[in-house]
Amino acid sequence: MTDWQHFTFDSLPVSPWRNGGGETREIISYPPGKSDFDWRISIATIAQDGPFSAFPGIDRSITLLSGDGVYLQALPDIDHALTVTGEPFSFSGDIVLSARLAGGVTTDFNVMTRRTVCAARVTASTETLRISHEKGGAMYVIRGEWQMPDGVVIASGEGFVWSSPPAEKHGTEHFMATAKHPDGLLLWAAVTQQNGDWIS
Repeated sequence: MTDWQHFTFDSLPVSPWRNGGGETREIISYPPGKSDFDWRISIATIAQDGPFSAFPGIDRSITLLSGDGVYLQALPDIDHALTVTGEPFSFSGDIVLSARLAGGVTTDFNVMTRRTVCAARVTASTETLRISHEKGGAMYVIRGEWQMPDGVVIASGEGFVWSSPPAEKHGTEHFMATAKHPDGLLLWAAVTQQNGDWIS
């Protein structure tokens, strides 16, 4: 796992929202340094009700990490309760959603992919999770401790992120991440092309 970069929730750069309703901690934006990203993974803290910004041409996935969650609405197309931890919900960034807190402050795992370039597959596991070592992705521990194949153990609030230049090919290499306790919950976001092949 030498190509993977370790991160913690507290180590991620924080960007407060302009409307004061929350903040974003960016895990990765690819390609680096470009505002028109192909894909982006981040963690958002939502502190008050309000709209989600529209991202035309972007597909989005959001997963509850902590808190009571939010109710997402864009009637008549979307009326969804994001209240189950570790359960991803996908929607089009073309749609302007309104978010209403189900309780107090909530944190969410967000994946954005440019529709003409790539797509995302977000998976959660409580026992063992197969991680594809391909072109891009991020894992994040929601609960418990998880052991990597090299013996490294990561706990709640920690993760790994990975990407590679287009010239690098890794085939279908993969490894297994294993929960050390029965109450574990691990999230894995894989970035792929629309046809299922991995992208850079």
